[in-house]
Amino acid sequence: MKNNRMRLLVVAAVLLCSVIAHGAQGTRWEQLKPEDQSVLKPFAGSWDSLPLERQQVLQRGAERWRHMSQTERQEAKEKFKRWRDLPQEQREQLKQRFREFRRLPPEDQEKIRERFVWFQSLPPAQRKVLREEWQKLPPEERRSIRENWKNMTLEERRAVRKKLRLQQNGENNPGEK
Repeated sequence: MKNNRMRLLVVAAVLLCSVIAHGAQGTRWEQLKPEDQSVLKPFAGSWDSLPLERQQVLQRGAERWRHMSQTERQEAKEKFKRWRDLPQEQREQLKQRFREFRRLPPEDQEKIRERFVWFQSLPPAQRKVLREEWQKLPPEERRSIRENWKNMTLEERRAVRKKLRLQQNGENNPGEK
């Protein structure tokens, strides 16, 4: 009787461990939906050995891909090609900036997204001029500007933006600069 109980306990423990291990390993390739397999085909050979987190990221990406229009898919392919063509060092810098962005509070992330949308809405020539002017500044001055900007109130930031817009449009007063 005691031996049977012990065997039962060992079998239950082994089954529990295999269930836990399988859950931690993620989804097996054969268990994926056919439409996911189609999108994730490049990972077929290594899928079962990928960490659970990587599988989940790839599955979410496959889901997004399936819901994209042809135009969106083409744009995504072009962006990925540009990413692959970047030097490794630049990709690492961008990854680091993204990690830093993700650590920001949600309201700061939203402000950055809004400024990005604003910047993208500018005509290409104006964006180019702004980038060139920014790059001309010495690194310590750019760092100082960033720090000052972080410490400004919303009203102060609006005043600076207004002044910059006036300067860009050539509408600033002669005595002002």
